Amino acid sequence: MIRIFNHYFHRRHILQIMVYSVVIVSAIFAALALQTEAGSLSASTISSGLVRGLLMAIGILAVNFALGLYGNMGELTLGQMRARAVLSFLFTLIITAGILLLMPLHSPYQNEPVFFALLLTAAGMLIIRFLGGDLLPAAYQRQRLLIYGTGARARIVGQSLAMSGRDTELVGYFAGLQEKERVVPDSSVIASGQSLAELVRQRGINEIVVALDERRRGSMSLRDLLDCKLSGVRVIDIAVYFEQSLGQIHMDAVSAGWLVFGDGFKQGVVRSAVKWLFDVVGASVLLLLASPVMLLTAILIYLESGGPIFYRQERVGRDGRVFNVVKFRSMRNDAEKDGKPRWATSGDSRITRVGRIIRKMRIDELPQLFCVLKGDMSLVGPRPERPFFVEQLTKDIPYYALRHGIKPGLTGWAQVRYHYGASIEDAAQKLQYDLYYVKNHSWFLDLIILFETVGVVLTGKGAQ
Repeated sequence: MIRIFNHYFHRRHILQIMVYSVVIVSAIFAALALQTEAGSLSASTISSGLVRGLLMAIGILAVNFALGLYGNMGELTLGQMRARAVLSFLFTLIITAGILLLMPLHSPYQNEPVFFALLLTAAGMLIIRFLGGDLLPAAYQRQRLLIYGTGARARIVGQSLAMSGRDTELVGYFAGLQEKERVVPDSSVIASGQSLAELVRQRGINEIVVALDERRRGSMSLRDLLDCKLSGVRVIDIAVYFEQSLGQIHMDAVSAGWLVFGDGFKQGVVRSAVKWLFDVVGASVLLLLASPVMLLTAILIYLESGGPIFYRQERVGRDGRVFNVVKFRSMRNDAEKDGKPRWATSGDSRITRVGRIIRKMRIDELPQLFCVLKGDMSLVGPRPERPFFVEQLTKDIPYYALRHGIKPGLTGWAQVRYHYGASIEDAAQKLQYDLYYVKNHSWFLDLIILFETVGVVLTGKGAQ
């Protein structure tokens, strides 16, 4: 894993960005070379092609990553793949045409050959991804992982590997020295007739996750683990695995001591000032851009079901302070006529026709930009919850109150990583992502979340 501004990236994703950027820039140079007489490709032409190529690569790759096209394609249905491919191709067309219009090539070069070369290249990269291929060498596409342990914690890691769709091959489980209870499949447990170091060398293992239920002295071979690490094998603890590989702080893998003495959870004057400035400027720009959509939404809500257009509701913010959140009304006026708070569910009959559309496209959240300007919320952070649910969840879920250590957000890491939650179990899952954000938040992670939010909105992922 590679850490950039407190956020972890798999080396495969970094290499994908580099390789695909080279391909896009090369396509531009190929189009320029075809329009150039032999030996007359000047330094200025190369420089202008490089600048345009890098700008196009940044735009195209950012859109594709936001749409999830460079993640695990196996997680997408055929319909989702087609929809995202169409969106990707449309955005590629817009980005390429926009850059060439703003930065046109000078005579004797023409924009059209470069434009078509980029479209063909982008289409080719998408087709390769859909066919299950990749431009990276096979050694960088799949990691071989061994889980050190056979108990409950080891089973959690194995289940997460099966569900997350990571490009990782689980070689098996290796029993600890003092483990007595085995809860993982017997067929996946590797016989302990050889040392851990020998096993790792023999099976070409790249990564070991230590997931023992018992961690006291003598429960594991520290010398073997150190030998593996010195030979280039990545050796990590279960808590670090979930944080770095899945972007979450897993409740079954951490302790209060790990949270207190580990890195992260940093607050400071500079960081708070940068985040505040980012929020004010970002919310102002978004309000300006979204004002036509907001006006149309208000009209449609009034025409369908009359007033009120906006819906105000108490939510819990930073340090447990209660404030009023403002949203476009997406439910009937009598949605909670009995006065009992309840989560929205899939196919909720209380949602109006206009409400179903604006919830799917997240338009109902836009008035919360005024809450950002007021200072009650941030653009990015844990989603604020109602006091009734906060009281319940704080009792039922360990560390739930930690998410109130920073301002709540219009969007968040949990919103782009997990589907819409409508139960205590969902809240517990989302908390693991919220804690990751509280621990590692930075302006860079905020940008990633905002970009992925665009992908969520465009694809309607997780809406209720």
